[in-house]
Amino acid sequence: MIKKIQSIIIIVILIYIGFIILSDSSTIMNTVSFSINLWINNIFPSLFPFFILSEFLINYGFVELLAELSKPIMTKIFNINPNCSFIFIMSMLSGFPSNSKYTKELYEKGIINKDEASKILTFTHFSNPLFILGTVSVFLNNKKAAILILVVHYLTNIIIGIIFRNYNKSVIKNDKISIKKAVNNMHNKRINNSLNFGSLISKAITDTISTLLLILGTVTIFLIISTILISKININPYFESLIKGIVEMTQGIQSISLLNIPIKIKSTIIAMILSFGGISVHMQVKSIISDTDDIEYKPFLTARLLHSSIAGIIVYYIFSFIIN
Repeated sequence: MIKKIQSIIIIVILIYIGFIILSDSSTIMNTVSFSINLWINNIFPSLFPFFILSEFLINYGFVELLAELSKPIMTKIFNINPNCSFIFIMSMLSGFPSNSKYTKELYEKGIINKDEASKILTFTHFSNPLFILGTVSVFLNNKKAAILILVVHYLTNIIIGIIFRNYNKSVIKNDKISIKKAVNNMHNKRINNSLNFGSLISKAITDTISTLLLILGTVTIFLIISTILISKININPYFESLIKGIVEMTQGIQSISLLNIPIKIKSTIIAMILSFGGISVHMQVKSIISDTDDIEYKPFLTARLLHSSIAGIIVYYIFSFIIN
């Protein structure tokens, strides 16, 4: 009986949302347009080249090369399979939710196991550096504040990695670095690769476009949800901005930057939102790893809550010392 009531409630909510979309179509259209523009101008240009590049790097042995060279860092600091260093570095360059895509690819190829996949997700939640230095800097009209947010955001990821050091321990051999072994591993991977260049680039483009369209759809849905919530709830601009940030990060950060509050508070809240990622980013991560039931989402969620809290505290207490 309870399940039947739940089904009825879900249908009623969906019909209500449909009614709102029809009755306030101009607002919804503007929201969808904002989402598409965000995807075209920010998400697609920043992620597409890295997603294509990552496919070639994985198939041509860069993971094996990097794993050997980064062995001391990944094993001694994070206590994790050195192969995960590829996810760590590529995520820093391209930004979330790319870490979930790289993790899924390495897991499906058998390069890392399910425990390592779940663990590496916890501390590779990096925002794209160009987004922080470009977009966030413009929103705040303060480049120093943006740089501070970037440094703290990245540093806190490392702190999260250390906190999760003993989560899902890997069986790791602490051998010394061997340049010869690194080059041989890379070469053997390229030689044993079954895909030719044409097949590889075709697969890379297909997989990348599919993932990017998934991201676009997720961002659009959550922007529509936040728009509907805000339009139907009578709240002040401060709570409205927080709701936007919790649901969809970019719109929330833009809204917070327009509030009449000190830049120290703006920077603190923006650092927290970036480190959490917004529900939209969480759903993107869940959608990307959904085909692999073995990769856990809960550790990622726990890490984001910690990440958000620690980043906010650090920015708040050191802001006055850094920004004059």
